Amino acid sequence: MGGRGAPGHSGPPRGPRYRRWRQGLAIAAGVVLVGVVGSGLFVWHQYEQIASDLPSVDTLKTYQPPTVSRIYTSDDRLMAELAAERRIYMPINAIPERVKNAFIAPEDQNFYTHAGLDPLAIIRAELTNLTHRGKRALGASTITQQVARNMLLNSSARTLERKEKEALLALRIEQTLTKNKILEIYLNGIYLGNGAYGVAAAAQTYFNKPLDQLTDAEAAFLGALPKSPANYNPYRHPERAIERRNWVLDRMAEIHAITREAAEAGHQEPIIPHDAVRFGPLANAEWFGSEVRRQLIDRYGPDRAMQGGLEVHTSLDRKLQDAATLSLRQGLMEYDRSHSRWRGAVTKLHDPIVANGWVAPLKEVTAPSGMIDQWRLAVVLNPAQGRVGWLSHGVAQEGQILAKDLTWVRSGGSLSTGDVIMVEPQAEAGRVAVRQVPKVEGALVSLDARTGRVLAMVGGWSFKESQFNRATQAQRQPGSSFKPFVYLDAMERGIPPSEKFDDAPVSYGDWHPKNYEKDNWGPTTLHDALRESRNLVTIRLAAHLGMKSVADMAISIGLVDKMPHVLPAALGAVETTVLKEAGAYATIASGGRLVTPTLIDSVLDRDGTVLWKPDGLGLGTTMQAPDQTAPVPQPAPPAGTADAAAPSAATPAPPVTPTATEPVAGSVEVPQVQDNRRQVVSADSAYQITAMMQDVIARGTGQIAGKGITRDIAGKTGTSQDFRDAWFAGFTPDIVTVVWLGFDTPQSLGKNETGGRIAGPIWNRFMKVAFEGRPELKFRVPEGITLARYDTGRLMAVDAFKADQVPGMSIALNGFGAGTEALTAADTGTDLYDTENDMATAPGQAWTTDPGGETSGGAKKLQAPNAQLQGDIGMGGLY
Repeated sequence: MGGRGAPGHSGPPRGPRYRRWRQGLAIAAGVVLVGVVGSGLFVWHQYEQIASDLPSVDTLKTYQPPTVSRIYTSDDRLMAELAAERRIYMPINAIPERVKNAFIAPEDQNFYTHAGLDPLAIIRAELTNLTHRGKRALGASTITQQVARNMLLNSSARTLERKEKEALLALRIEQTLTKNKILEIYLNGIYLGNGAYGVAAAAQTYFNKPLDQLTDAEAAFLGALPKSPANYNPYRHPERAIERRNWVLDRMAEIHAITREAAEAGHQEPIIPHDAVRFGPLANAEWFGSEVRRQLIDRYGPDRAMQGGLEVHTSLDRKLQDAATLSLRQGLMEYDRSHSRWRGAVTKLHDPIVANGWVAPLKEVTAPSGMIDQWRLAVVLNPAQGRVGWLSHGVAQEGQILAKDLTWVRSGGSLSTGDVIMVEPQAEAGRVAVRQVPKVEGALVSLDARTGRVLAMVGGWSFKESQFNRATQAQRQPGSSFKPFVYLDAMERGIPPSEKFDDAPVSYGDWHPKNYEKDNWGPTTLHDALRESRNLVTIRLAAHLGMKSVADMAISIGLVDKMPHVLPAALGAVETTVLKEAGAYATIASGGRLVTPTLIDSVLDRDGTVLWKPDGLGLGTTMQAPDQTAPVPQPAPPAGTADAAAPSAATPAPPVTPTATEPVAGSVEVPQVQDNRRQVVSADSAYQITAMMQDVIARGTGQIAGKGITRDIAGKTGTSQDFRDAWFAGFTPDIVTVVWLGFDTPQSLGKNETGGRIAGPIWNRFMKVAFEGRPELKFRVPEGITLARYDTGRLMAVDAFKADQVPGMSIALNGFGAGTEALTAADTGTDLYDTENDMATAPGQAWTTDPGGETSGGAKKLQAPNAQLQGDIGMGGLY
């Protein structure tokens, strides 16, 4: 019989509610597990999605940001910078500790201990943000995170995704790069305002100092800028800048980077020193730097030229550049003063303002773009007495206009109270000269005659007024400064300087050339013809040589790129630039070796590797025997009294270069310049034309240029048709200088305003400065050349003659004695054209060449600005 108390039951049975609890717990655990796994999978998916889109950290290993290219003068002074972003990259070991600490203290004091993220800084920032709602959120990005954001993400978007990417990249960067490399990238890449990227550029921008010369306060100011360069701009918000700078100094003291006393001392420093000069292009070198910039862009493209960190060393000589600028400006002012009246005041201040105080209103007047740095704006206070007031570095000054200037001003108008004029303070205290910007323009180029290195270049009156470089970009007619190359071609053809050609009237079609003096000398030596710039002899000489030969000479020597085969071109009716003419004259001065003007000595990349150097000249070595170390003296040249002469200077014997297998006993290895440039003309011919041009300066059209100079100098004047261009080109054995004057829109400079009269004095003034500190050199006479004195028929001259020439003799050429008989079509080159009218273009007109024709042929007439058609065009090459 069974009952409730049957065996096997130890207690009452369990109810269903316990099962429900177990099931509920199991379900909850399952839900939690699924949630955790799901969340993990979601997080993993998000991580994979974000990580897959992250840039590679490896790019930072070879990080090379856009870096400023820097241009230096020949003495390694910074002349200009080229940059889209102004950044000077500095390796970490070149950045002073105070500069590093000035950024670490405010931005990331635990930089050297965290692994990319700073949890304590994050917590501190979040707590601060919670307790200061409504204000801008406080960030907690480490320096590593800022590198990730600025260098890899290149984004400032305030989103959760960006912060996540930034954190992941920061962790990876710390695993890939050293702390010093991370800090180096940060300090060179961060933007610090006013166009400056990186600490080195910022130090130069704000203080014009290298990093190692910064004070604690200056370093702290730079460290204050990353937070907001605009808000802490010292020029716009000096109070904010000082407050932030002082806070950085305190932070530096807290991390023991500086002492508390040093921080307090830094608080007392001005934010920007009052005498700080902000960096800018080197004064007076703007045209030179601009041409270097153009050449770099042509060679490397704009990106590499402007952002590649190139180090460019140039040939510019600061002393000569300043002298060239001063000499040209003085010449332009002298011409303007003698040919123009005063053109009036810049503006006018109202009389009541002048009476009550002129300083404030004068500060508001904008100076004309052509006003140079040495001038000042002045307000007329008493017109009767010539009393004016001006500002000198912000300080009010008063003085008197020079009496001669007051007379000049009144000749062109009258002064009245309140007139604002341009003046230049004089050495005599309280005296000023009245100035005005000339309308005439000019250019000057000076270069090393042996190497072609451009030492100075001025492209006009003022770079601020016009950036057009008249030394390299203006195509102008050289006038008679072209003639030496016609005569040089004659020397190459074996014609001696004593050869005579007829100086008599000649006409070709409608072309009736004349001499400048409008007289005729009859049979005239080439020496006298070049010395006095006789047009008719030059025309007959060119006709005898053939214009193709003359054109080939001008092209091969680099004076022109192309040239028509017409006789007016022999008088300079072609187009060239001041720089090209300087190179052509340097080729003569260097003994016939082709000289190509260069502004750049070398280009280096950011690692110091040489990318480019000029071709032609190099440095090698040679073996020199011990008995060849001293120069061998030679007889001195005649002083104008001997009948014949030997070479004109002591000439060093050429170095002995023994063969590699048979060196001379006792020889030593010495440096030797290797000249691989093309020999355009023989050294004999180059010296012959040099000797002739010496007399151009000594007794010819160039006497003004040589006034007061006792050295060996040679040169030639040049004046184009209607006196539109005035030139003087001259050289010594080691330096060539070419000066040009004219109007941008060609017009006459005035009757009888020749190159000798207005360009020659500028050349003279500049060369006297160039000679300072330079040894006095003589033109080297080539071996085999004989110097002889002879009677030209007009004076006693000394010329150079080749071995196969009889000094002083003139022989019959082409069957008509010394070119005195009528010229035929074959002699003149007229048989190259369908009609004589093809040769009738006035020398004052420009010529162009058919692009499909020969380099120096295919001439077509092209009307130049302001050209006037006329039948009798007279003086093509002028003087």
